[in-house]
Amino acid sequence: MTTSSNHDQPTREQAPPAGRPLALVTGVGRTVGIGAGIARRLAASGWNIAFTYWAPYDDRMTWGKEPGAREAITLALAEHRAATAAIEADLADPDAPERILDEAEQRLGTVTALVMCHCESVDSGLLDTTVDSFDRHFAVNARATWLLIREFGRRFGAAPGTGRIVSLTSDHTVGNLPYGASKGALDRITLAAARELAHLGVTANAINPGPVDTGWMSEDIREHCVRATPLGRLGTPQDTAHLVDFLCSKEGEWINGQLLMSNGGLA
Repeated sequence: MTTSSNHDQPTREQAPPAGRPLALVTGVGRTVGIGAGIARRLAASGWNIAFTYWAPYDDRMTWGKEPGAREAITLALAEHRAATAAIEADLADPDAPERILDEAEQRLGTVTALVMCHCESVDSGLLDTTVDSFDRHFAVNARATWLLIREFGRRFGAAPGTGRIVSLTSDHTVGNLPYGASKGALDRITLAAARELAHLGVTANAINPGPVDTGWMSEDIREHCVRATPLGRLGTPQDTAHLVDFLCSKEGEWINGQLLMSNGGLA
């Protein structure tokens, strides 16, 4: 499998302003996605943003590719004066994480926050999951997370206490076996980083945002999740983004090595 990088800089992409830290946010392919919501929130809080996307993934999902999403996201971030770098990359390729960090550094400087929203998510259960699908889920959701964290740790040289790692996870496994199983592996990889990168002063946490409707829910799923949530609504990308923003702030430094449920009390 191959990874491609798009070096054509969209309108208003600019040199990084002095004094703004750089966050790398993976899985920012659609304007309505959680990744895009997180990128916008961090930009509003003073971060420059490098983000990854992989159009062929959206092409094969029910929602399809969103034309112009990369440009729209870049313009939205620029409204907050964030310098941006959009990097197209297939995270099933084991060489992708190193190339992503290389490009982010070359274009914007040192990455101090790594926020991983990428995923492979194709519904299937114990009896109908194929070996190819199972392997791809683990390649994207688990292996790429490990390789991104490893590369981030190898390069991190900022002041102790300023480094952040945040990953998005899920506990949904019934009828969604390869996704849930690979996300369980992602949890453990992320939480290991809280200990193994402690000498760098880097915190690492995983967030389970619960069901957030970004275009994948049927009406039945939507109604079920609303009924099962005490607050009587679905989660939004903004709900997750506010928590990520806090974890990446100076005030969020003491939260470390945690699997955080941010799902409105979903039963």
